[in-house]
Amino acid sequence: MSLLEQALVATALPEVYKTMTTEEMEARVWEIKKQLGSRLFIPGHHYQREEVIQFSDATGDSLQLAQISAENREAEFIVFCGVHFMAETADILTTEEQTVILPDMRAGCSMADMADIHQTNRAWVKLQQLFGDTILPLTYVNSTAAIKAFVGKNGGATVTSSNAKEMVSWALSQKERILFLPDQHLGRNTAYDLGIPLDQMAVWDPHKDELIYEGNIENIKVLLWKGHCSVHENFTTANIEELRKTQPDMRIIVHPECRREVVAMADDNGSTSYIINAIEQAEPGSSWAIGTEMNLVKRLMVKHPDKNIISLNPNMCPCLTMNRIDLPHLLWSLESISKGQVINPIKVEKNIADDAILALNRMLQHK
Repeated sequence: MSLLEQALVATALPEVYKTMTTEEMEARVWEIKKQLGSRLFIPGHHYQREEVIQFSDATGDSLQLAQISAENREAEFIVFCGVHFMAETADILTTEEQTVILPDMRAGCSMADMADIHQTNRAWVKLQQLFGDTILPLTYVNSTAAIKAFVGKNGGATVTSSNAKEMVSWALSQKERILFLPDQHLGRNTAYDLGIPLDQMAVWDPHKDELIYEGNIENIKVLLWKGHCSVHENFTTANIEELRKTQPDMRIIVHPECRREVVAMADDNGSTSYIINAIEQAEPGSSWAIGTEMNLVKRLMVKHPDKNIISLNPNMCPCLTMNRIDLPHLLWSLESISKGQVINPIKVEKNIADDAILALNRMLQHK
């Protein structure tokens, strides 16, 4: 049996959870939460299913939840309802005495997976040959611990969608160029908003190990990794054009992980927290088309019935990997803890964690 097959067997949901009713599972989760008390902490990302988010002790974006987890020194078990890189960040920031658990190990992030450490090391060597010591790496927090460690070791920092402008400005005050991993769209939108023209941005293709650029490479200021969010890339200019025709009074707000042309056509753009706050502060009766993950859009619809809210893309599906964390997997994790067992723990090696903390701390110093 291969290592992958062994891992899948080890993390396969037991059959008993497939036969329980929703009511039975919900009652059992509440019971275990009460039983474990302060020993248990459940952070839930904004994009999680409602069936899971109802049990969360805190909701937020990935870094925010990792920081809240780190501040909670009482909790022995942190059952992170999100995806793999988020649980890694929580493990990096929490103590050795705390155990971070991901209910379903298949809950990854396609964007984070678009930049692995082997590709990045190869790219760094070639880019150094092309540009010398003129590049500072930055990585979106939506990246693996290994990529955060690479950035930390090479003098760079992590960024969030909320502070990307500040961090890109800082990086360009340190070096002539930046390498932005792994989301090209956030990097491009941020740099453009800071006044860097598109013709000073190039794309690094990790599969072909080549730089995509036309012109004199000495003019390049921003090197964008060829990665993207599979959800946000599905919002298109055609979606906006259709809305402008059919519902011209509707305000369009999108996440900066969307393509440059979509962000340019929208009325506003910002991080998940920015979008949530914009809707909360909007006038009753106002109309909004939101370009972000569907679970969050649906939650905002329910929370704000006084506003007309739709998804920018009517055919959008929730993030498939975020949707991996469901009620059966959450219950399985909690029942295992109550029996003195730990399934699906997330543990980042110390040398990687130490370098990743350098990248995280450089960002936090600028907040």
